[in-house]
Amino acid sequence: MLPKIKISCLFLFVLLSSAFVANASKIDFYQIKIYHLKTDAQEKTVDDYLQKAYLPALHRNGITKVGVFKPIVSDPAAVTEKLIYVFIPLKSFNGVLELDEKLAKDKQHAIDGKAYLDAAYNEAPYDRLESIVLKAFEDAPHFMLPNLKSPMKERVYELRSYEAPTEKYFKNKVQMFNKGDEIGLFKRLNFNAVFYGEVIAGSRMPNLMYLTTFENKTDRDAHWKAFSADDYWKKLSAMPEYQHNVSKNDTKFVYPTDYSDF
Repeated sequence: MLPKIKISCLFLFVLLSSAFVANASKIDFYQIKIYHLKTDAQEKTVDDYLQKAYLPALHRNGITKVGVFKPIVSDPAAVTEKLIYVFIPLKSFNGVLELDEKLAKDKQHAIDGKAYLDAAYNEAPYDRLESIVLKAFEDAPHFMLPNLKSPMKERVYELRSYEAPTEKYFKNKVQMFNKGDEIGLFKRLNFNAVFYGEVIAGSRMPNLMYLTTFENKTDRDAHWKAFSADDYWKKLSAMPEYQHNVSKNDTKFVYPTDYSDF
């Protein structure tokens, strides 16, 4: 029989481990992969890989809803590079590493993605691959599928990135979404937000990101007009405690590809 002190320590360890697992499941983590491409051939290779190999492999591993988006281009002549955004919701921070390990063992993924995975050094399928890891906001712990009816290519998804001047101001802006209920305002005005997340690893920090979705550009413009005119927003944005917490707002307009899950 184990001494009582050892039994107590074992019980405490199990209790703490269970609590950690339970807490981890209460909040999502996200990875946004951004493919930077130079040519049409690279775009086709990445599209084929994502559609025929990567997304099916993620689905086999329990990630049923993966978003794949491309920029909405108003002036093709001004485009200097092609971009593809891949949004992956995960149940834990370790999920990022675990996913790569699972894919490395997935034989079907290796077969389906051979052209991409085994590309020669001088025929690389992309110029660079960027990765951003995020933790979901406290008051929006899980990603949400947009409730839209328009065809995929007509939709306007708005990916916003709010950089803060310091870590303290960053936490203040996150608090504005949570305690200040900016999330509630977006929900009340039906912005169809997919996620809100704190960037915990990326090239632009301190930073938060969120994705709102609309039927089309007219719908998007109408929603933001209502937001700007909303009495609660006027009150919230004027509060002294929430001043100067955004140093740069980077907005990207994207649409879902025809093989995206949403």
